[in-house]
Amino acid sequence: MGYPSEPGSEADPYRLLRSKMVYEQIESRGIVDKSVLRAIGKVPRHLFVPENMRPQAYTDGPLPIGSGQTISQPYIVAFMTELLHLQSNDRVLEVGVGSGYQSAILAELSAEVIGLERLPDLAQQAEARLLSMGYRNVAVHVTDGSEGFSSEAPYNAILVAAAAPSVPQPLIEQLAEGGRLVIPVGGTYEQVIERLTRQGKAIHRERLTAVRFVPLIGKHGFKGS
Repeated sequence: MGYPSEPGSEADPYRLLRSKMVYEQIESRGIVDKSVLRAIGKVPRHLFVPENMRPQAYTDGPLPIGSGQTISQPYIVAFMTELLHLQSNDRVLEVGVGSGYQSAILAELSAEVIGLERLPDLAQQAEARLLSMGYRNVAVHVTDGSEGFSSEAPYNAILVAAAAPSVPQPLIEQLAEGGRLVIPVGGTYEQVIERLTRQGKAIHRERLTAVRFVPLIGKHGFKGS
């Protein structure tokens, strides 16, 4: 299929690649939420990867960002974001900020994002990057994300960008009424994305699609240094 013309591509040479990514990798695979598609079409993914990897920023897969961490495949970012059913007034907790790319997508779609990252260097880089891009509704904290961030709870949505052996109980407890939690759950090499929704005292759980994420290290995740 053809792609729409891209005015301003001289200022952003990756704009056409980003548009193609949205059409070929995301929309064609069934992502239908127009707000998610717009957000991913807007956020410059190439600014969230190491400079020498920018030509690969819009390829169909994850990329290393240093410290043994990755920026997730664009489709998976879109899929997990769509599962949250975000509203413009939602408060979102993100566990595993990494490069800050997912944070930017969430910030486009919600009122406030509380981001947690256990690695100080990544957290500082992500926060500086997001601020330089004008995102004032994201706060990044260096902490064990598996414990959530109770001082700012409850949250309308929680997204975990790392795999846990089971869903951390503190994250479930920090969900607001009607809140949605999306997280990869499983072993070290393969997991399944789960969505949990709070309905009063009940938690509705769905198991959705197989994935492979880096491990969530922490008290309620995998053990690590």
